Amino acid sequence: MGKIILRLDRVMADRKMSLNELSEKVGVSNVNLSKIKTGKISAIRFSTLEAICDTLKCQPGDILEFDPDAVSDHTEE
Repeated sequence: MGKIILRLDRVMADRKMSLNELSEKVGVSNVNLSKIKTGKISAIRFSTLEAICDTLKCQPGDILEFDPDAVSDHTEE
């Protein structure tokens, strides 16, 4: 089974935007954005994804990538 990989760090670097600046503009805490940036989350609200995409002027596909060969950290029971 594949895995969703978060590329927020790459998009932020392309836009030259810091975590603090994105946090202020999106209205999400630094801690939560840092978890998104490092991929240490199992879900993201559409409202948060929309705010990030609006602020960074990007598409969700710029932030989310599916790797069919990667092993997922999450298992469903």
